[in-house]
Amino acid sequence: MSTRTAPGPRERLLDAAQELTYAQGMNVGVDALLKAAGVARRSLYEHFGGKDGLIVEVLRRSTAEDVELYRQTMRKAGDDPRARLLAVFDGIAEVTTRPDFRGCRYLAADLALPDPDHPGHEVTRAYRERVRGLLEHELRELGHPRPVHAAAQLSLLIDGALAAGATGSGASARELAELVLAAAP
Repeated sequence: MSTRTAPGPRERLLDAAQELTYAQGMNVGVDALLKAAGVARRSLYEHFGGKDGLIVEVLRRSTAEDVELYRQTMRKAGDDPRARLLAVFDGIAEVTTRPDFRGCRYLAADLALPDPDHPGHEVTRAYRERVRGLLEHELRELGHPRPVHAAAQLSLLIDGALAAGATGSGASARELAELVLAAAP
C-alpha cells in the first residue's frame, strides 16, 4: 500500500511563487508568498536564501515547463517543419485568449528585476536561447536560407505576441510568421 505525502515547504513555496508571481508580478510580497504556501519565513531562507533565490528557481522551473510545452506542441503537429513552427503560433493564439493569461512571465520578470546582474535575467536569457534553438532547428529542417536570422525574427514575434496578447491583440503573429517562413523553398 502506498501513501501519498503532501508537498514539503520547498515545493509549496515554488508552487505559490509560480502562481503569485505570474498573477501579481515579481514584486509580490514575501508575506503573501509565505501565506499562500503555508510556510514559515525560515523555510524561504533555508531553501532559497531569500526571495531572489525563490524567484530564480521559479523562473528555472517555468522555463523548463515552457520549453517542454514548445517541444510537445511541435511534436503534435507532425513531421513537417512548417506545420511544427506554425503550431507554435497557433498555441500562442490559444493561450493568449485564456481568461487567466497575464502576458509573458519572462518579459515581466526582466522588467520587474531592476538589477541587471540579478540571476533571474540569466535564466530568462537562457530560456530565449533555447526557444530560438528549437526554432532554428526547424527552420534548418525546412531549408530556410537564413535560419539564424529567421529564428530571431520568430522569437521576436513570440515575445511580441505574448506581450500584446495581454491586451488581446496577439493573434496576428501567425500571419507574420508565415511571411518569415515564405523565404523557405
